[in-house]
Amino acid sequence: MTTPRTRPVLVYDGDCGFCTTSVNAAERYLRPRCRITAWQFADLDELGVTQQRAEHEVLWITPSGAVHGGAQAVAKLLLNAGGPWAVAGAVLTLPPVRWLAHAVYRLVANNRHRMPGGTPACALPANSRPTAGR
Repeated sequence: MTTPRTRPVLVYDGDCGFCTTSVNAAERYLRPRCRITAWQFADLDELGVTQQRAEHEVLWITPSGAVHGGAQAVAKLLLNAGGPWAVAGAVLTLPPVRWLAHAVYRLVANNRHRMPGGTPACALPANSRPTAGR
């Protein structure tokens, strides 16, 4: 039997340099009240998500198990950080900003290997990365 989570969990791609750089910046500047883990080290079954989804987008998983992905995961992270960040997070949840945020997120995610901090490994399917099978 698993213990219930008391804090949300942010799940990201730990093999992606851009993702790792982004998460490190979020920890430093936002100081979110959540657990942050790379999907490669997370118990995805316990979190209720598939590896395919975790490879596709950043995930915000609430203590009750609700899963928010992509731009909405970022919005939840900002809301959780509080203060002025929460205002930005709230705006990201509103249509049409929500729709635009989704499009921008997909554009960035699909090109993360070209972003600052990105590496060629960011563009490879997870099973083809140098760290696959660890």
